[in-house]
Amino acid sequence: MSAGRRLLAAADALPVTVLAAIAGAGSFTHIRDTAAEHGQSGPMSWAVAVCIDLTCVMAARERQRDKQQGLVTRRLSWPTAVLAGGILLSLAANLAQAQPTAWGRIVAAVPPAAFLVAVSMIERRAARRPRLAAARDGAAGEVSAPGRPSPVPGAGDEARDEEDEAVLALARRAAAEHQGAHGQPITRDQLRARLGVSNQAASELLRQLRAGEGQPPGTSRAA
Repeated sequence: MSAGRRLLAAADALPVTVLAAIAGAGSFTHIRDTAAEHGQSGPMSWAVAVCIDLTCVMAARERQRDKQQGLVTRRLSWPTAVLAGGILLSLAANLAQAQPTAWGRIVAAVPPAAFLVAVSMIERRAARRPRLAAARDGAAGEVSAPGRPSPVPGAGDEARDEEDEAVLALARRAAAEHQGAHGQPITRDQLRARLGVSNQAASELLRQLRAGEGQPPGTSRAA
């Protein structure tokens, strides 16, 4: 990545990072004060606040990993339940510190709400990083399958070949990581979710992985 692109990426991530830091600090303060008022004074009040805020971040990261690995989870998965519980605890602590008026409660609810928005944005962006900015079909708008001929003969053949190799290398790596983590070959749906490609592209990638060295996905060498 060039220096210009790195600068643009940093500038793009800065607002979300600042929002997460400010919202987390506000929520942290309210949780700490609430804990101190209910018998957890001194370092324990800080520990309670840290536990709740970090639990939210950890749960969001687990949700991201599930999506990256293509794991099919229940609608209310364990990380989702933990994240919801942490946000509710944070919201309750903020409301406990609010003035007993409608606007007092609304203003006090802003930090946990903003923290949830920031965490969800960070999670969403991190989950989309492995997805490829590959060439798309003009009509279908999907990532093209490796080996698909160019609509115009001879147009961009070299670039398409390099792109196909990059997609296949990522697929090989995803298959190897899935095999190592779960002890079984990756499926088409899991590969599709991991790379963000179409069903057709995922099927073609699996075919090429199986054909390469005569081994199933996940046992071939990682890129």
